[in-house]
Amino acid sequence: MKVGIINTFMILKTRDIRDIQKLKIGVLGGGQLGRMLAQEAVGWNLQLSFLDKSEDFPVPKVHPNFEIGDFTDYNSVLKFGSDKDILTIEIENVNTEALIQLEQQGTQVYPQPRVIQTIKDKGLQKEFYAEQGIATAPFFLVSGKEEILTKLEEGTLTYPFIQKTRTAGYDGKGVTVIKDDQQLSKLFEGPSVIEDLIDIDKELAIIVARNQSGQMTQLPLTEMVFDERGNLLDYLITPSAITEEQTAQCSQLATEIISKLNMVGILAVEFFLDKAGQIIVNEAAPRPHNSGHHTINAGPNSQYDLHLRTLLNMDLPHQTAHKGYALMCNIVGEPGYTGEAIYEGLDQVYAFPQVYVHLYGKTITKPLRKMGHVNIIGDTKDEVLEKLQKVKSLLKVKASI
Repeated sequence: MKVGIINTFMILKTRDIRDIQKLKIGVLGGGQLGRMLAQEAVGWNLQLSFLDKSEDFPVPKVHPNFEIGDFTDYNSVLKFGSDKDILTIEIENVNTEALIQLEQQGTQVYPQPRVIQTIKDKGLQKEFYAEQGIATAPFFLVSGKEEILTKLEEGTLTYPFIQKTRTAGYDGKGVTVIKDDQQLSKLFEGPSVIEDLIDIDKELAIIVARNQSGQMTQLPLTEMVFDERGNLLDYLITPSAITEEQTAQCSQLATEIISKLNMVGILAVEFFLDKAGQIIVNEAAPRPHNSGHHTINAGPNSQYDLHLRTLLNMDLPHQTAHKGYALMCNIVGEPGYTGEAIYEGLDQVYAFPQVYVHLYGKTITKPLRKMGHVNIIGDTKDEVLEKLQKVKSLLKVKASI
């Protein structure tokens, strides 16, 4: 075991900020989630380092400690983590075999590699819910497209249904809805999860944090509205217009999942509220999440603050709620535009009170590519929704043709 790991446990016990600042913390991934984590860590004066494939990614534009490498490659991850006290992720699709080896050598890895292995494979994740008696959409696993076609021919699978690739799906990618024979061309090759199509009333999410001591806290429930063009989150709003009982059920399920995983870190849990009023778990992500971006400007603690606290085994806040309403909308590339990004209407949006623009530093825009987000704060639901419409009408991401 590393000598450094013993020192780490002593540091966390005393919570001496000067010693915590000496810890070497590695992050696998250099995208927008890593960028926002880096921005949070600046105020803590922490030593973060990042690993990703290109200096064109969001992190290097705001943080100097960036290494070029492939976080899916065993040797790259092993080399990157060899001198780190703590390792964490901003994306699930990482080489967990290397993380297991580093953990055995004494590096603290949060979330733990076994948790990442379970959640990054949607098939294993769904089986976990089934084994634990946690309500989720009925599902079964298939080896690929041909098996789906065979089951349709046999009549053991009927329309409509959802196909999700077991790995590498992200931001609406790897998910397709099949409603009839005419849509079979949309089927993915490779191992997949087939789910019943739920009659959805609302889509919801909660972020729960759990430190090494088992202390937990949650961020307020959010209600999510999706853009059907790319199956991407369009905007979220909190508080949600659901009952106290339904909110409590979501909260209890999130606590149950992170506890049964015995996970350290932050876990975003997404739910469906169906037309019959039932809450079921859709899926989870063991990292900062789109459903928590608003917390940068709303409430006493952001999801990135909570993430750092869990890594360092620091106390978690009891009260995370904000006053009034908060809304977050994604800034995405306009359809029909690919090239160097041009932001129309940005100066006007900056002038709105309690409207906060967060750009990710991506040079190239593509149709529906996430380029940033806008946080909107207000006293009432009508106020934030009115601001949302103004932002949407003004702010466009295009490219020179």
